[in-house]
Amino acid sequence: MKQVKKIAVALVLFVAATNFANAQSKVAHIDVQKLLSEMPEMKAAESELKKLSETYQADIQGAMTELRNKFTQYNTEAPNMSKEENDKRAAELQGQEKTIGEAQQKAQQEIQGKQAELFAPISARAKAAIDKVAAAQGFDYVIDAQAGGPVIVAKGKDLLAEVKQELGF
Repeated sequence: MKQVKKIAVALVLFVAATNFANAQSKVAHIDVQKLLSEMPEMKAAESELKKLSETYQADIQGAMTELRNKFTQYNTEAPNMSKEENDKRAAELQGQEKTIGEAQQKAQQEIQGKQAELFAPISARAKAAIDKVAAAQGFDYVIDAQAGGPVIVAKGKDLLAEVKQELGF
């Protein structure tokens, strides 16, 4: 009778352990930032953003040069001008300086907006490819394994190569 109990307990423990092992989720990892940086679309988007940024920077530098030249000119001519004229010129310089500051803020906002516009479809395409590869290989979870991230994966399958293949590069 004791042996039957032992066998029954062992059988129950074996079935529970088997069910537990089967119930565990499959986990993989991928460095999403690395994937995105290697996508050809991302390189094209970054190039477009760089050109836009350089255009804004050139415009702002031109305005700054003009402001410096006026400031130098006004300082040189100040002793020969009336106080009223000097005050008027100082107000003009302050107004131009304010305009340049506003242009810098507007340029930064437009670059950020363009970045969001360009990167959103690229990120969506990468996520869809990750989902497809993970589903095809039976993974329940895919963790972003970027260095310094909240989760460090020491073991597990890295899906970067398969996802890149799915994306065609």
